[in-house]
Amino acid sequence: MDEAASSARPTTQQDLGTVVVGGGLAAAHCVRALRDGGYTKAVTIIATEDEVPYERPPLSKEFLQGSKPAEDLAPFPADWYAENKVVLRLGITAESVDAAAKRVELSDSSSIDYEHLVLATGCRSRLGGRDANMPGWDLPGVHTLRSLEDARGLKDHLVSDKTLVIIGAGWIGMEVGASARAAGLEVTVLTPDEVPLSTAMGTDFGSHVAQLHIANGVQCRFGTKVSGIGQGIEGKLLVQTGTGDIPADLVLLAIGAVPNNELAVAAGLEVGTGVVVDAHLRSSDPSILAMGDIAEAYNTTLGRTMRVEHWDNAIRQGKLAAATILGRDESYDWLPYFFTDQFDLGMEYVGDRQPDDEAVVRGKMASGEFIIFWVREGTITAAMNVNIWDVNDHLRSMIGKAIPVATLQDTGNDLLSL
Repeated sequence: MDEAASSARPTTQQDLGTVVVGGGLAAAHCVRALRDGGYTKAVTIIATEDEVPYERPPLSKEFLQGSKPAEDLAPFPADWYAENKVVLRLGITAESVDAAAKRVELSDSSSIDYEHLVLATGCRSRLGGRDANMPGWDLPGVHTLRSLEDARGLKDHLVSDKTLVIIGAGWIGMEVGASARAAGLEVTVLTPDEVPLSTAMGTDFGSHVAQLHIANGVQCRFGTKVSGIGQGIEGKLLVQTGTGDIPADLVLLAIGAVPNNELAVAAGLEVGTGVVVDAHLRSSDPSILAMGDIAEAYNTTLGRTMRVEHWDNAIRQGKLAAATILGRDESYDWLPYFFTDQFDLGMEYVGDRQPDDEAVVRGKMASGEFIIFWVREGTITAAMNVNIWDVNDHLRSMIGKAIPVATLQDTGNDLLSL
């Protein structure tokens, strides 16, 4: 699908505007904020996928479970782009950036010049360790989950008489595990970690999630390293571990993501864990911005750079990139926020937890309804509400406050008064 056949014509100086490379949530909100902010110059989105820009968190949850169809994933319909003169170049890849000429070369042999270039190229699935892809990653029946195409391919095989082995116990792995169990599959999760999500959330919450999955029939094999995937008999796959092979009809590789920094590197931009940008999302080339999963951005509230791969950040940074292009003095000053839904667990998190922060639980985790605060040197650094709703905004306001641990733990104290 290409909404801009005419855009291959030679570009004139009057045509110069903003080119956004990427078709995710950050791209959608960036161009929407540009038009809402009165931006009248040309706006073009270049996206490798042949899809109107869409959000990805539902792919591992509602989409796989059948409660949210593909057409509901787009924050803005295709008609909005046409009505607001935003050109969609879909199914086309940005292959290189000539920063000196301010030009992007495209896979259809055309090019497009820009005044501002916004990189929102997202991440791709990690296929193995640092030095090599996992043996067998490309066998039929082995899946990853980063795109709508990935999700469609996986969903087509989620039938109740199948067995699914998930390699990795991060957010995507655990969410897909819950979705697959809801579809009636036998699910096994393999991870070298002793507790799922421990790096992101610590052992308290990770242990709670593990117990939840086990109670719902997921086979969790912690402390298990996978060396590869082989082909078994009768169409089965064999997941190879140090304690023996595990047969599976389907395998999901969910061992992390790699930022798509290649365009930025080729353009000569400063790149660290992602594209290094300032608090306004400007890269080392002031005409090029980066946002979303690939942006290693300076957070003015926390006083350091960080790269965040979450839904809320994509929306906010999309709007911030637009504000920067519009000449507004706004900055990256918000705290990270994310959520998950697994079985009957719904969770929201806000803050900046560090591995050595003290976890303070308010309520009984066994009840399924509780709050965890993380505290460093007496000050709250992060908070998470589990199956307790309409409190996250208040929890956000508590970050940075010094409140005694005993006060936080005492459910007799009204939360909203703390």
